[in-house]
Amino acid sequence: MRAVENAVGVKIPKNARIIRNLMHGAQYQHDHIVHFYHLHALDWVDVVSALKADPAKTAALSDNVSNAPWGGVAYFKSVQQRLQTFVDSGQLGPFSNAYWGHPAYKLPPEANLMATAHYIEALRLQAKAARMHAIFGGKNPHPQHLVVGGVTCANDLTADRIAEFLYITKETQDFIKNVYIPDLLAVASFYKDWGAIGGTSNFLAWGDLPLSEKEPESLFMPRGVIMKRNIAGVMSADPTRVTEHVARSWYEGKEPRHPYTGETKPLQEDPKYATEGKYSWLKAPRYDGESCEVGPLARTLVAYGLGRPEIKATVDKVLSTLGVPAAALFSTLGRTAARGIETLVVGEAVQGWVMELVENLKAGDSKIYETWEMPDKAQGVGLNDVPRGSLGHWIVIDGKKIKNYQYVVPSTWNLGPRCAKGKMGPVEEALIGTPVADPKKPLEVLRTVHSFDPCIACAVHVIDPDSNEVYKIKAL
Repeated sequence: MRAVENAVGVKIPKNARIIRNLMHGAQYQHDHIVHFYHLHALDWVDVVSALKADPAKTAALSDNVSNAPWGGVAYFKSVQQRLQTFVDSGQLGPFSNAYWGHPAYKLPPEANLMATAHYIEALRLQAKAARMHAIFGGKNPHPQHLVVGGVTCANDLTADRIAEFLYITKETQDFIKNVYIPDLLAVASFYKDWGAIGGTSNFLAWGDLPLSEKEPESLFMPRGVIMKRNIAGVMSADPTRVTEHVARSWYEGKEPRHPYTGETKPLQEDPKYATEGKYSWLKAPRYDGESCEVGPLARTLVAYGLGRPEIKATVDKVLSTLGVPAAALFSTLGRTAARGIETLVVGEAVQGWVMELVENLKAGDSKIYETWEMPDKAQGVGLNDVPRGSLGHWIVIDGKKIKNYQYVVPSTWNLGPRCAKGKMGPVEEALIGTPVADPKKPLEVLRTVHSFDPCIACAVHVIDPDSNEVYKIKAL
């Protein structure tokens, strides 16, 4: 939508901007909770170890570290009994196929039981959070509220629907403040050594959540680029400096291209794709010729470097609580913490945007769409930051039709291969030097890979440098 709007020159109404922000903010709240508990927590939490926990000690731990609305000895004993039933049946359900008992796990049994219980509660909570998208967008995932020129939910801007959205976002935010963040800090306190593992060097954020029609100046999560970990030297991010390289990718061509002139032509000549020097279906995005990490850590670092008060205060509090320096942010631990930090900050902002929408409607402003005309020739770029990271769409229009359309997505930035100059992508860089206790059970590798929230499970491979054996890994 943003790419086409940029090409045709339409400015969306302020109510449309607010509703987009509400839906996008709801995505942050929902996705980050799902990622932490259901896609990443079991890299740190040994579920089977929870069977050895003392429910009384677990209840005391829970009372000490969180303000969860559920708890007590009976509650944790019930969770433990249900888990034991899973184990006795030989069907671990969502807890199967993991490396339980791995020496890299550090949490005591009581912390594992508490985290496992919260994993289950988060399943219930995320189902409620997903309803926020259904209120204005019809469904989740892939809500249907977006259209070039604004949004489509004119009939949904009723007092009941707005109140329901506000109720759910507050309930979700209560979980974030009272359970998610305390769990994050509690788990992180046992893995402080991971504040020096899994880091990268350069960071890019297109930013998002505009507070007015002025972009990028009004972006709540600001736009910027950081090179060589220089947080104090955040620079403006310019989309004209983006190129995609295919020297190590299974695509035709050799020269890097800007997305406006980009091509996506898969190689055809070798069905096994064993072409010399090429090893990935991903292209290699570069900013000024450098690979850049995108995602929660990049956004948090950019906002922190620019002194955004909400982010800076929260980051400083997390660093102080854990007793680690700012340098620890450049790590797998920092990446995981940043996801929680921005979930908290964005979740607080969403409630204010709901009230801004209400005030506009009370004042008689219900406009959510602006008309526009398709030009004969145009080009446009749409930039935003989805939960997984920076996203850019580029469109070229000719004869009132799409001539070229390219997009550079977060997982391409993070997991792209090396370029012609041999520069590694962020995940390749982050994995260098990772301590691995057992190459056939690479839990430590999964911790860093999962911290990026990748959308390319089939493209992550682990190779034994001694035997050159490619291991088949089942990853939760």
